[in-house]
Amino acid sequence: MSKNKVNIAILEPSQIVYEGLSNLLLKSGKFFHLFRIDSFSELEKNIREEELDILIINPAQVQNKEKEFASLRKLRPEACWVALIYSFYDQHFISLFDKSIHITDSVEKIIESIDRLNDPAAPSQYLDQDDLSEREIEVLKLVIGGMSNKEIADKLFISIHTVISHRKNISQKTGIKSQSGLTIYAISNKIIQIEDYKN
Repeated sequence: MSKNKVNIAILEPSQIVYEGLSNLLLKSGKFFHLFRIDSFSELEKNIREEELDILIINPAQVQNKEKEFASLRKLRPEACWVALIYSFYDQHFISLFDKSIHITDSVEKIIESIDRLNDPAAPSQYLDQDDLSEREIEVLKLVIGGMSNKEIADKLFISIHTVISHRKNISQKTGIKSQSGLTIYAISNKIIQIEDYKN
């Protein structure tokens, strides 16, 4: 069941990223109480002293501290642990978190993700990566590769109209429209390998 006031701690060293995220959360009209955390040691202190519902963490802050991170999670097992992603991380490492949000996500998708952590029964207009069809994944890979709608249509032996329809579905399901955003999404969800797209 959702609570009226949700305590959210944000471990993010970048002032700009923190302010951007906190502003969109505070302007959402929800009852969020935000805590800024600057370091891993401060995270431990806050977990022991505050009743935190959601912890949004830049994964770089817990990298190479997996054991300590797992111990912290045991101190607050009922809390939701969220990775705030704007760089590339190994999927196994990201799986240490309950959920991930991407800096390329729309404001609406981020707010909905936080809402759903607070109230898992809330309906979602966004679908998970598992809901991309095999054909949509094929199209996604070709879009990331820089192919035009016509080139994708020719390669997959489908009409341009069908390609546009698949692209629309991909954008709706992921909440991402830009090629760079889709690239980050595909890499973080192991749809493609980062090595394949290094210039």
